[in-house]
Amino acid sequence: MGRVSGDRQFRSADRLTMDTVDKATRSRIMSRVGQKDTGAEITLRSALHKAGFRYRVHDRRLPGSPDLVFPRFGAVIFVHGCYWHSHGCYRSTVPKSRHKFWTDKFQRNQSRDKRNIRLLLKSGWRVLTVWECVLLGKNAMPSHEVTRRVRTWLHGTDAQGQVSRKPTRGRNRDGLA
Repeated sequence: MGRVSGDRQFRSADRLTMDTVDKATRSRIMSRVGQKDTGAEITLRSALHKAGFRYRVHDRRLPGSPDLVFPRFGAVIFVHGCYWHSHGCYRSTVPKSRHKFWTDKFQRNQSRDKRNIRLLLKSGWRVLTVWECVLLGKNAMPSHEVTRRVRTWLHGTDAQGQVSRKPTRGRNRDGLA
């Protein structure tokens, strides 16, 4: 077993398990993880609404069902979770168990994202990706700064961009690619 200290029991490293629930319970929990109205998405929607922007939400007629649609600007915004879309920041880890399954899943997600962006651009939409780490967590930008960057992009002419803290090539001083 392991050593005991007070009312805690310590297990040796080789006997640790990653999950505290059985497979069926974990599957049920994961199936209920939402894809819409996430905390990051609501944070961005609230900030943009306060700034006077009006938009449609989750338009299923468009490829990828963008989180925010701005018909007036011919623009859409995706709010991507760093984990599920493999952003590369501190929030986007790969589980150690079933490593191949997860890397394949994340690659499929990224391929789908690229395909949806390509289809949107081809049909005349401009596409902005806002990453979760910019909106929530220890490295989040102030909401007024995110709003400023989104406003700048919406009023600009760039066909594609992203708001991110992760360094990428070709990024201007506003953090837009």
